[in-house]
Amino acid sequence: MLRSPSSSIESRASWVVASVALCIMGMSFGAAWITAVALKDIAAEVGGIRSIPALASALAWLCAGVGGIVMSRIADRIGTRWTVMFGALMIGAGLALSAFGPPWPLWIGHGLFIGLIGIGGINAPMYIYVSRWFDRRRGSALALISSGSYLAGALWPPVFERMIAYAGWRQTMLWYALAEIVVIVPLAAIYFRHPPEVVYPAVTSDRAGQKARVLGWPPNVVFALMCGAAVLCCIPMAMPQGHLVAFCSDLGIARSVGALMLSVLLGTAFLSRQIWGAISDRIGGLATVLIGSAWQAAAMTSFLFTRDEVGLFTVAAAFGLGFSGIIPAYVLALRELFPAAEASWRIPTLLLFSGLGMASGGWLAGLLYDHYGYYAPAFATGVGANLLNLLVVGLLVARRRYRAAYV
Repeated sequence: MLRSPSSSIESRASWVVASVALCIMGMSFGAAWITAVALKDIAAEVGGIRSIPALASALAWLCAGVGGIVMSRIADRIGTRWTVMFGALMIGAGLALSAFGPPWPLWIGHGLFIGLIGIGGINAPMYIYVSRWFDRRRGSALALISSGSYLAGALWPPVFERMIAYAGWRQTMLWYALAEIVVIVPLAAIYFRHPPEVVYPAVTSDRAGQKARVLGWPPNVVFALMCGAAVLCCIPMAMPQGHLVAFCSDLGIARSVGALMLSVLLGTAFLSRQIWGAISDRIGGLATVLIGSAWQAAAMTSFLFTRDEVGLFTVAAAFGLGFSGIIPAYVLALRELFPAAEASWRIPTLLLFSGLGMASGGWLAGLLYDHYGYYAPAFATGVGANLLNLLVVGLLVARRRYRAAYV
């Protein structure tokens, strides 16, 4: 049964919690952008091999997904407040370790500390936590908090570029480590209390006696398709984010302009994500993923043919507009298709696969650059992965519409 408006769990406190979560996500994800801005500086210390710093960023994404599964279970037991504060401290430790330089301190600092027990203790637990404060506008709330990574990308790259030019990338990591601890720990301690109780819906069924079917298929088949789709869409999603500054530098565009371009890309993503959240509340999560993925594929293709500064600013903005709604729409689709009681493991598992895609995309772009000496093969590979994603998501959308019409 649907709740009446008067019984909604949403309140002013719900939006306060979501706003604080946005700030915390913006600070926690800022740590990973230092390596993206300083990619060529760090690579210069290891013979110009860009796959080494690219692997550090990849490990942060991948390990954050793995850590999210474990830390979400811990958050269910002890409270999200404690995993977030612990995660902030571990991100600071990871930045301090990474400042010792490539390769191993950089890899361990990013993979184990920043990713596994740092962002892993913040990102996935936050999605689950905030979703339990909302029922009517859950898509908009998830879009808001997931904008934190793009708020970080819009705000920090130009700042990091100036700091790196002034004091070097190592000192920048140490300063930012202190700043994110000072901001995140008090906010989590003050605002993150137990969420409102949620009435878990009954397991859906197609016919009497046939339970646990999703879109008429076994639930884990649908879930596996969604996880595979998340990997395929996040491979191209990661490539411009991790390599745009270096790509611009290769074209003779100043690093400061490249950092600003990255800020524009992620700034448009941040601003448009709330629009995508409102759209997803109306048309559903899967349909939103399909539209956003098609837009991302078109923008990714444009990177293959654009070389001038004005054109790249335009393509970067278009790319940000397209991909920004995809990940929260996946989470919303999970909440639409599966029982709420399964959110504590399905959401972090999906985010693990999206992190795997982000990790693969960033590292693969660096690897292909090292092999070919330019970025076109990497971007073409990203377009191919995006087209496969469209096939998988299109199948799920078509299946849902078919069952709505004929079953």
